[in-house]
Amino acid sequence: MARSRRQRPGAWAPLLLLLLAGPAACAASPADDGAGPGGRGPRGRARGDAGADEAAPRHDSSYGTFAGEFYDLRYLSEEGYPFPTAPPVDPFAKIKVDDCGKTKGCFRYGKPGCNAETCDYFLSYRMIGADVEFELSADTDGWVAVGFSSDKKMGGDDVMACVHDDNGRVRIQHFYNVGQWAKEIQRNPARDEEGVFENNRVTCRFKRPVNVPRDETIVDLHLSWYYLFAWGPAIQGSITRHDIDSPPTSERVVSIYKYEDIFMPSAAYQTFSSPFCLLLIVALTFYLLMGTP
Repeated sequence: MARSRRQRPGAWAPLLLLLLAGPAACAASPADDGAGPGGRGPRGRARGDAGADEAAPRHDSSYGTFAGEFYDLRYLSEEGYPFPTAPPVDPFAKIKVDDCGKTKGCFRYGKPGCNAETCDYFLSYRMIGADVEFELSADTDGWVAVGFSSDKKMGGDDVMACVHDDNGRVRIQHFYNVGQWAKEIQRNPARDEEGVFENNRVTCRFKRPVNVPRDETIVDLHLSWYYLFAWGPAIQGSITRHDIDSPPTSERVVSIYKYEDIFMPSAAYQTFSSPFCLLLIVALTFYLLMGTP
């Protein structure tokens, strides 16, 4: 019985040693450089072995490389800017003259056979739902306009103008003719405006409601009006006097429900096209051939 009592402490000795060594053994990680015997890691490389340290990739370095490559691929463009550039603006759609007299009405002023890009002045109109779409173009670097008048004279007219400003933009503005002076009106019925200045021409397109609330400065387009055509220079985005002393006008009132293709020769082409001029030439020729009595 005494022997068994002396051997009982020896039976607990291995367990006590294991418990005492446990924290130290658990503290060493297999990934530590000195976790293995003799200061060697799990692959048996010695501490301070520079070649082995460079050859073995570290977790933090690999993650940093991956994050950098992902950022470059996802957020940087080829030029290195952190944000993508804005998409290009849709170009101004060219005015189609083949539709004149068919699906829209047109007025051309200038050289015979001219189109929206070569006429001194061009205007088209067509119905789109409850709106009228207008297209204007003129050989100028300032402004191009159309006026709606109860007569063929300037004064008391509702005017829509496309103005080329100093910043290169073409803005659609609303004016009211007070005598020979155009007064800008803040109430602008234009919508879906677009314009461009190219090849020394101001060209624009906009819509305007057919019916509007009663106002002295805005007419109802469902009624017929004389159209006044004008264009001229601009100074710092403000319109000045039109290019010609007597701008062309429509010969008769215009209905937006009737599509016509009307050509008006400019002054340079009116000399020999006017019936009166032709009659005068014939009379002068006859006089020269017959001589005086």
